[in-house]
Amino acid sequence: MIPLFIRQYFSSILFVTVLQLIINLIIFVDKGFEGVSFFYVNIVWLALVTVYFSWRFMKDRQTMKAYAKRKGNYMAVIHEEYEEQLARRSAQVQEQKLLVLERQDEFLAWVHEMKSPLTAMQLLMEKVEDSELKERIENEWLRLYLLLDQQLHATRLMTIELDNRIGKVDVKSVIIQEIKALRSWCFEKQIAIELDIEKMTVQSDAKWFGFIVRQILSNAVKYSDVGGEIRVLARMIDEQVVLEIQDDGIGIKSEDLPRVFRKSYTGTIGRETSAATGMGLYLAKQAADSLHVLLTIESTENIGTSVKITFPKPNSYHKTLGM
Repeated sequence: MIPLFIRQYFSSILFVTVLQLIINLIIFVDKGFEGVSFFYVNIVWLALVTVYFSWRFMKDRQTMKAYAKRKGNYMAVIHEEYEEQLARRSAQVQEQKLLVLERQDEFLAWVHEMKSPLTAMQLLMEKVEDSELKERIENEWLRLYLLLDQQLHATRLMTIELDNRIGKVDVKSVIIQEIKALRSWCFEKQIAIELDIEKMTVQSDAKWFGFIVRQILSNAVKYSDVGGEIRVLARMIDEQVVLEIQDDGIGIKSEDLPRVFRKSYTGTIGRETSAATGMGLYLAKQAADSLHVLLTIESTENIGTSVKITFPKPNSYHKTLGM
């Protein structure tokens, strides 16, 4: 261990030795130090240096023990081991990434397999003659579809940059499509949806934009009272398209509002009703950020909630994506 210590601090030992030789030379040449004892100076120097390096050795020996038989100085050995550990960790991370991608592919395949029986169920529902029973089956089918769709997009979010396709999207047509998908749920709760949308297009991905709208609309329906109303407005404000979805439902408590976009956060009302998964708004926010869309929410308990989707200006959007 002592040889390793000497190799580690060789430059320091060499420096103080040369420094003392220079001091001795100065004392010998300079007549002003004529009465100074060479022996005394060197004894003091040797004592101080011995104390320092002894302290340093006692402090480092436990750490250096594992490296005593390795070649090179202590820092070189540590660096070499660090490089080896980094290489091992990188290999492990790469292996984990491949495993995650493999499981993601398996999950996506499973989701697509689940769509087949859902489609078959939808066709079978058309043959149900009892209107009340049919409505109940449709509502449960819709809830199952929304949960499955949510999980599908949660998995795809990890590779959204590879999955999205940016182009001109008709805002109104996407809204109408998503409202139609929720119509059985709206009929069950007797919820009216008012549209006030001008003809306009945005640069976005139609599928992911639809997913964001779907999460917001499904929340609005879920937390609206029977006979409630949902308003969907779209306006051009300062060259930006702003889509707003308002409901007059139970609202969100003020202490919960700053955390509604957190993963798995259900809030006070969600825990009381056991209706929330804590994933809808989180996934919508993640998708919106990936599309460079601003998603904001305002809410007052027992009055309602308003969610705004603000698209960037066309020039800003092109600059952001480097188009």
